[in-house]
Amino acid sequence: MGAPSARPLTSTSPQSLGPVYAGLILQVLISAGTYLAGKRAMSELAPLTVVLWRFVLSGSVFVLLLWFLPGPRLPPRAEWGRVLLLGLLAGPVNQVFFFHGLAQSTAAHAALLYALTPLGVYLLSLGRGHERASLRAMGGIVTAFAGVVVLLLGRGLADASGSLTGDLLILGAVMSWVVYTTEGKPFVAIHGPIRATAWSMVASTLMMLLMAPFFAKPDAVLAASPAARYSIVYLGLLTSVVAYLLWYFALSRVPASKVAVFSNLQPAATALAAWAILDEALHWEVAVGGVLVLLGVRLTQAAHVRPPAVAPAAPAQPPASSSVG
Repeated sequence: MGAPSARPLTSTSPQSLGPVYAGLILQVLISAGTYLAGKRAMSELAPLTVVLWRFVLSGSVFVLLLWFLPGPRLPPRAEWGRVLLLGLLAGPVNQVFFFHGLAQSTAAHAALLYALTPLGVYLLSLGRGHERASLRAMGGIVTAFAGVVVLLLGRGLADASGSLTGDLLILGAVMSWVVYTTEGKPFVAIHGPIRATAWSMVASTLMMLLMAPFFAKPDAVLAASPAARYSIVYLGLLTSVVAYLLWYFALSRVPASKVAVFSNLQPAATALAAWAILDEALHWEVAVGGVLVLLGVRLTQAAHVRPPAVAPAAPAQPPASSSVG
């Protein structure tokens, strides 16, 4: 038996989108801290050790969530292939590429490359027929990306040393996140954000556990500083549970391109956090880049991005004869 068809997005009023935007802002703030937490944990532990324990924590939370949540604990058999694909993209591909790339590059380079996410999601959504082309949406995505470039160049991106290999690995992580977001859109429309996230993340955890005999290194984790261990907790509970749930919750309500463009707010959020927490100075690039990002997000949200029109079914033809053979 085939999988149930995705529910179309209903017309949503701006008032009812308040929780969606609030959730995306919280997701941006959590994700902005992911770069810092990842760098801190990897200053003492190997990248794959950090990734493995991150998924052990998040996978345990999602297993408990599925156990106590009313309804099916396992996905329908027809959906197992898609669950495994999403789990592979979110776990072994995205996170292994990202953390190995981050270990060889810089947080600024990673933020710039991840700013390509909205453009990738939009183009892939067009190619897959999930959305229709919109000049305003494209203009908003390009404007937001220009804001990220201004912000990061002003903060010394050109002088930040990062290897080509590291940047290419991060770009691979970006591409996997683009596919995860685009392919997850119809999945979350069928099963809802909680189950869609939980099933894909549990699948990711099971795949990552195959690496446990080689990279778990519990003695090294216990010997690490409290800051490194707290960073893993941050990655496992906030980034991999709360932020992922918020991402799929937003995807269940609005088109993927409108969700993805919020990721361009992360560099600005990181700059403001550095000013508030680390007492770093704010310069012109924060104002100019931040305004461009906000303008781009606003243009994208105002765009009429709809699924492609479906041709009406042809009316049924009356039978040629009323007699029954």
